[in-house]
Order: sequence, then C-alpha cells, then structure tokens
Amino acid sequence: MTPNCSARAVEAEPFLPYGRQVIEADDIAAVAAVLEGDYLTTGPAVAKFEQALAGAVGSPCATVCSNGTAALYLAARALKLGPGSKVVVPSITFLATASAPHMSGAEIVFADVDPDSGLMRPKDLADAIARVGGADAVFNVHLNGQCGAVEEIAEIARDHGMKIVDDACHALGTCYRTSDGSLKQAGDNAFSDLTVFSFHPVKAIAMGEGGAVTTTDAGLDAALKRERNHGMTREPEDFTAPDAFEASGHANPWYYELVEPGFNWRANDIQCALGLSQLGKLERFAARRRALAAAYDALLAPLAPHLKPVAKTWACRPNLHLYPVLIDFEACGLGRAELMARLAAEHIGSQVHYFPVHRQRYYARRYGPLTLPGAERYYARVLSLPFFAAMTIRDVERVVAALTRLLGL
Repeated sequence: MTPNCSARAVEAEPFLPYGRQVIEADDIAAVAAVLEGDYLTTGPAVAKFEQALAGAVGSPCATVCSNGTAALYLAARALKLGPGSKVVVPSITFLATASAPHMSGAEIVFADVDPDSGLMRPKDLADAIARVGGADAVFNVHLNGQCGAVEEIAEIARDHGMKIVDDACHALGTCYRTSDGSLKQAGDNAFSDLTVFSFHPVKAIAMGEGGAVTTTDAGLDAALKRERNHGMTREPEDFTAPDAFEASGHANPWYYELVEPGFNWRANDIQCALGLSQLGKLERFAARRRALAAAYDALLAPLAPHLKPVAKTWACRPNLHLYPVLIDFEACGLGRAELMARLAAEHIGSQVHYFPVHRQRYYARRYGPLTLPGAERYYARVLSLPFFAAMTIRDVERVVAALTRLLGL
C-alpha cells in the first residue's frame, strides 16, 4: 500500500500547544547564578524583581508572591474583604478570581460579560450591584489581555464606595487609553486600588509559578508584604510588646511580631531570578505576540461570520495572553469537542477559556441558579488557538489552514 503523504506531513509537524513558555540561555544562567549563590529564598533577587516590575508597569509599589492565586488572596486580605463582604466578579474568568476573595471570607456576586469580548461591561457591574443591593469590591478581569472599560467601571465602583482590584493576570504589558487621551499601563493603578499579575509559564513572562500585586498605596503595600509572610512584621515601628526592645530602646535583632495569622505566600529567589530575566524581554515578547495576533486577524477575516476573533476594545493596545476565537459550531456542523480532537490529531492544541464560574458546582449550589446570557453566549462559542512568543507566522498559517479545512469554510 502506498503511504499517505499528507498524513506523513501532519505527523512531521511539531505539536503546537495553546500556550507555552519561552526560556532562553540567559534565563537559565540567571537561575544558575542564584543556585550557586547564598540565598535561595528571602534574598536580594526578590526586591530586585519587585523594583523592576513596579518600574515596568508604572506603579511605585510591587509585592511578589508564590502565584497569581496567592496574589488575588493577598489583595482580598489587604483590603479586609472578609466575612460580611460582597465582591463582584465577572463569570468569565479562571476560578481563582472568585475563589481567592471567597477563601478570605467574602461572598461572590457574579456579573455578566459582553458576549463578543468576554469582558465585564459597566452595565454588567451596575446590574450585579443592584441585584444584591450593594457590594464592597469588584475584581475586574482584563480577560485575554484586554482591559475593557476601566474608567467607567471605576466610576461606578467608587460611586458605591467599593474597592477595586484589577485582575491583570492576562495583561502584563497591555496599555489602555483614557478619556483624556493619555496612555496608561495595566498595573499603574490609576483607576484601582490594587492590580494582580500572574507569571505562570503560559503568561507574558514566566517564573515557573509566580504572582504579584501592585499599588500606589504604601500602607496597602506594607499589608501585602506582611500577609505573604505569615502575617508577621519585623519593622520596629510596628512593634507593641515590651519584649521587642532592649533597655536602650533599640529593637531586639531577633524579634518579630504577629499582627494577624497568615500563610507563607513568598516567592523565592530562584523564581525571581527567572522573572527578572524574563521581564527584560517583555517588550520583545509583546511585539511578537502583537505580530502573531495581526497575522491571525488577517488570515481569519475570510472565515467570518462563522469564525471570528473575539471583539477588540477600541481603547486598548493589548499584549494578548490568549488568542481566542468565536465559532458558530452549529452552523459549521461540527461540535467543539470534535473540532478540538481533530486539531489535536494534526498536532494543534486548543483550549476553552472559560467555563462560566457561576455555573461551577460549588457556586451554583451556594448561590442558586443565575442567568447571565452574555457569559453563556461567550462560552458557547469560544476556543483558544495556539499563541505564544516562540511561534512563527508559518505556525499561524498552519492553524488557520486546519481550521478552514476542518470547519468547511
């Protein structure tokens, strides 16, 4: 029997995951230097990374921690969102956006989203607040790397006396334009109290695992740093017990004091050395992601309306974390799971971001049924395509050609 040449060609193609890290020789050298040094944790690399991150996003204060979920939890704790608090969270997001403040004791109020972008709109926030008669905070998700209506959401939240946390775990390196025409960085906290980032391997830069919170408030920054380290302080100005000081009035060098019990959410020097090396490449990685996104946009245009990229926000210049598309699976006559399986057979990975959190078993049981049509519509059509800084335009062409053929478009 004659071998199938097209099958051999597909088999020869490398597997394209939906996302992956880009690790280079200098990243490895940076980690090796820490391993050969004196500090594996609580050393100088931590402060160096925090300083560099704060500079990169235009915020005076940054606190690095073990992962993005920890960052969300620390944000909730620093803002004292505990039992009796209500926190608005858009339903299209990863579990951690809701579960982190909930684990701090807050109840979650799910908001709807734009069915074409997945972003929470101002009216979605207003509707969620009205549904429960008021809320204490909003965790606004910059989904896929897009910021959405930052100013309008902030105005509504402030009018209701709410704290604002921007979940920018997808959006390191993203810029947005304000109503006065100025360009802002996600993370500068111009319209929020705190901004949270993630450095998971598929994000804009990788630390293995890692997260951070930025703020312009020195008091919140101190609270974040205390919370990530068991809730204790070594700062003499915070001490209250007489055991803290020797007879001369100087603080005892061994002394520390528990302010409020907490966990160990510290990032170590190994993580921060990698993060610092990667942060120096953020602009290069972002430029590559923007070029890949532009290639996808152009090549996918003929497949509309059955397949189209998620809607772009006019005021945002994103550094996309994901490249999701919206597919009319019914019109194409092919289900999402089957399409994913056929793509995988051609060594092309894909993923769904995300199943609406309000429909997750735990939250559905806790809060009962909730109708959020925008979230349902977005979820029903979304599929994330391969997207990472090491990809080539040829890779994009390969993905689009497979989609065109498999969907019959």
